[in-house]
Amino acid sequence: MTALLSVRSGKAVERDAIPRLEFEDFRRAIVEAPSRRERVAALFGTPLQAREEGVELVVVLAFDEEGLIKVGSTVLSGDAFPSMTAECPQVHLFEREIAEQWGVVPEGHPWLKPVRFVRSQRPGHDAWNRPESEAPVVGVMPFYRVEGEEVHEVAVGPVHAGVIEPGHFRFQCHGEHVFHLEISLGYQHRGVERALVGGPTKRTIPYMETLSGDTTVGHMTAYCQVLEALSGCRVPVRAHALRGIALELERLANHTGDLGALANDVGFLPTASYCGRLRGDFLNLTAMICGSRFGRSLVRPGGVGFDVDADRCRLMLERLQTALRDTKSAVELLLESASVGARFEGTGVVSQEVAQALGLVGVAARACGLERDVRHDHPSGVFRLAHIPISVWHTGDVFARAYIRWLEIERSCAFIGEQLRALPTGKTRVPCESKTLASNRLCVSLVEGWRGEICHVALTDDEGKFSTYKVIDPSFHNWFGLSMALRDGQISDFPLCNKSFNLSYCGHDL
Repeated sequence: MTALLSVRSGKAVERDAIPRLEFEDFRRAIVEAPSRRERVAALFGTPLQAREEGVELVVVLAFDEEGLIKVGSTVLSGDAFPSMTAECPQVHLFEREIAEQWGVVPEGHPWLKPVRFVRSQRPGHDAWNRPESEAPVVGVMPFYRVEGEEVHEVAVGPVHAGVIEPGHFRFQCHGEHVFHLEISLGYQHRGVERALVGGPTKRTIPYMETLSGDTTVGHMTAYCQVLEALSGCRVPVRAHALRGIALELERLANHTGDLGALANDVGFLPTASYCGRLRGDFLNLTAMICGSRFGRSLVRPGGVGFDVDADRCRLMLERLQTALRDTKSAVELLLESASVGARFEGTGVVSQEVAQALGLVGVAARACGLERDVRHDHPSGVFRLAHIPISVWHTGDVFARAYIRWLEIERSCAFIGEQLRALPTGKTRVPCESKTLASNRLCVSLVEGWRGEICHVALTDDEGKFSTYKVIDPSFHNWFGLSMALRDGQISDFPLCNKSFNLSYCGHDL
């Protein structure tokens, strides 16, 4: 069997160097990946070159222990292929996405349903044999049903009571007991990935900054790493440090906000109130760098768009220490409360085996005891020089997901403090010409966003334009983890479990 091509995150390779495997070899490389301690970071379809019929499948496997990414492809000449989900559950949602986008059927898939309810990108090919005149309707599909005496169904959303994104949740219950939760998304679909084809253009950066609005720095960093690899640009070390500070500030703001939301869900109002204010303090630190609380216009190809002088660094350090002190007080109050412990501990448990099988990433994975963190496993930028310990807990419940956030708050503050005290000198940006990207290349970029692994994969054509641009937000891996957290739980625990994952709807619906 031909081996997959090993590359590093943020490095461009020629497309001709990517091995095109026979399907059976491609399939074996994927289903045997977990036994080799590899996991599926991306699996997607892309159109073939002119005069070729079919769809090319590209797989990206992450080998965390060696910091390697393995890439390979195969060609589907027909409208079906044997599903790999039963042997490798990590690909279950990727296969559904391929079926929806390209009209090829993963035969034997145990859960073949639409993902975003969009038309196939190949006219005349539809995985569900729907006529061309029949437009998919979001949320309309056969939901899983449990039959039995007193078994009932509870539907929640897509419109919710709170100010959150739209999504539909369908519970199969017996009283309060949840047998199964099915999640149907797609309401936020904007067609961003298709809009990126032919780029980069003037619209590309606004698209990237709003892929998931609370992860502007994370997604922009992943995109810039792609662009810099394809253009041969070397980013100044000072810019790397400022990007790292911005990425950790984004983590601080969201983790603090999540802890406050969890406190609010169990009626622990002191921490809920404090964390609402403290989240704003961390957002304001990002605004001190670039004027935007969400980091807009900060990360740019070739470096960063803003710099900080010595006085600004000292002021940021003072405010960071104050915010950390207040957060410590609020979070310790939360985690040491017996009533909070009674609600958090043992609620929404996901076992390590399930997390491993589903390929969970980020906080959700580390809360199950999986040591999985791109900053450590596939470091780029400043994280090649400054290391942040991986925060891990083993219980897989709401408490674990809250506790991991607190550990990461402490460690991110320490990292930011170190960087601000010893910020490298030099330029903050160098020219990075997006009009002269290398042609016929592939580049994979991994970044540890606050939710987990962000994966961007770009393929360029003969003219150096994006022929395919694939984005995998960490939520794409983790939504099914939320379903598993509710299995055999209480339906009244759903808001708490949902908050403990805090996944992105628009990041999933790209």
